Amino acid sequence: MDETLLRWLRLREAADARARADALTRRIMDALPPRGPLRVLDLATGAGSNVRYLAPRLPRPQQWVVVDRNAELLADLRARTTRLDIEIDTRQMDLGSLDPALFERRHLVTASALLDLVSGAWLRSLAQHCRAAGAAALFTITYNGRSSCEPPEPEDDWVRDLLNRHQKRDKGLGGPAEGPDAVACAQRCFAEAGYRVECAPSDWRLGPDQTAMQRMLIDGWAEAAGEMAPERAPAVAGWRARRLAHLDAGRSHILVGHDDLAAWRS
Repeated sequence: MDETLLRWLRLREAADARARADALTRRIMDALPPRGPLRVLDLATGAGSNVRYLAPRLPRPQQWVVVDRNAELLADLRARTTRLDIEIDTRQMDLGSLDPALFERRHLVTASALLDLVSGAWLRSLAQHCRAAGAAALFTITYNGRSSCEPPEPEDDWVRDLLNRHQKRDKGLGGPAEGPDAVACAQRCFAEAGYRVECAPSDWRLGPDQTAMQRMLIDGWAEAAGEMAPERAPAVAGWRARRLAHLDAGRSHILVGHDDLAAWRS
């Protein structure tokens, strides 16, 4: 298994849970059938943080289909969800194109930290499949292109702009990714499919006590910026060194902007 990926997923799980817009989860609960079993589809489930967050909050009994291309992450999910008392069917598959059979008879389609990686065509297909199934939708922790760092450094905005351009690259999910524009695009797609749609902020607010997560975030931003502007590698390296120095001194605060989206048929 990619230990770096697994470490990142485990680090961010608590930050995701703190950031999520609970009001949208409650809104979706009101749109779900009053009697079970509740059938849920979780796309790009990773190590299962979305399952662990939602399962205790949704009506029971529950039947989950969870999909990811990484078999080792799915195995980790199974090991860490044994106490939830829900049915889980794991599916290893690539989500480059969506299989309509995945959506059949689902009451809720959900994902976390996915929409900014996919294309506009993929989002339109997603909305259409949800509509065909009559499913509600809840998509959380979608990056929206905003970030800020304290104390500030002169290159912060420049690095963020490079990162946002990097987010638009093709991630193998239907073409060039929507990146920071994903929530606005998804909102249009679901509205056009006849859904009521609500969005709410779900920003990460990382303080000096979240050193490991901040370090991985700074390293990831520097890597993305370096790929977009290789001719400016010394400037990127200097920015990274100063941001890490703030972190090591216990004075680093980072805000990363996200949005959650809920969609349901009225």
